[in-house]
Amino acid sequence: MIPWLLSALGLVILLLAGDSLVRGAVNLSLRLGVPALIVSLTIVAFGTSAPELLISISAVLDGAPGIALGNVVGSNTANILMVLGIPALLAPLHTSQCNTRKTYVFMIAASVLFIALAFTGTFTMATGAILLAALAFILFDAFRDARSHQNAGETAGDELDDLEGADPEMPGWRIALFLVLGLIGLPLGADLLVVNATIIAKTYGVSDTVIGLTLVAIGTSLPELATTVMAAIRKQADVALGNVIGSNMFNLLAIIGLTTLIGPIPVDPAFLAFDLWVMLAASLVLIPFVFMKMDITRGWGVALTAAYLVYLAVVLT
Repeated sequence: MIPWLLSALGLVILLLAGDSLVRGAVNLSLRLGVPALIVSLTIVAFGTSAPELLISISAVLDGAPGIALGNVVGSNTANILMVLGIPALLAPLHTSQCNTRKTYVFMIAASVLFIALAFTGTFTMATGAILLAALAFILFDAFRDARSHQNAGETAGDELDDLEGADPEMPGWRIALFLVLGLIGLPLGADLLVVNATIIAKTYGVSDTVIGLTLVAIGTSLPELATTVMAAIRKQADVALGNVIGSNMFNLLAIIGLTTLIGPIPVDPAFLAFDLWVMLAASLVLIPFVFMKMDITRGWGVALTAAYLVYLAVVLT
């Protein structure tokens, strides 16, 4: 029972520390005059992926690389099937009004690249560099698009209003407090979760890979789920869909890319035979909503959620 409680505590610390780091970094950047758009593309994206990154690094250092890879692959599958499915049960997501074609194509390309590199058998520093180079290209392209919009006369005022955690009136001491809490809490929570999840896996004879695909992946997808639920309630489908697509790209390119700098990540044959293809299939499920102007209705929410439950049942058995 104690490992379960400590795993839960580690997850709570991770979620709170990740939110604290994002708030502190966003407001520090705005205080220093960094454009809101650049903050959202870099600091917020990396900050919300910080729990996954710290878990993956801790897993490699603790000799449980299966958790690192399972966390990323499982989170991407959960982000689409669970994170979009459950909110659609509460309120339909009007994705027909969203223009996410370009970023979606980038996400699919990142998924195909990731799977191709996985077939080398091990994610090494060299393959990690390829993933990080792809991420740099995507960020550069997004920055270039943003500059073209600004040159066309569009302003970043609305972006500043919508930027998560932005508070122009936040005092300096509070910004510093958020940053310190985030920087201390992230490694502490990651270590607690990985160490005790590994203990649970060994106790019940479950592999590190399965723990990463289920317990850890669902836990680290909770921030995205919370964001998407609120977006559904507020009828902001663009926020919901953009949140999932952006998170999946960063998981594949940044998390594994940076973790390979710490150590190699061997690929379990089970990933090559099943889990990577489920992740890609889940990503392709979004085609009707991105290209065919379809909404994610409650019926689709039921289908997506049910598909995720079936996937979990297959993995656990």
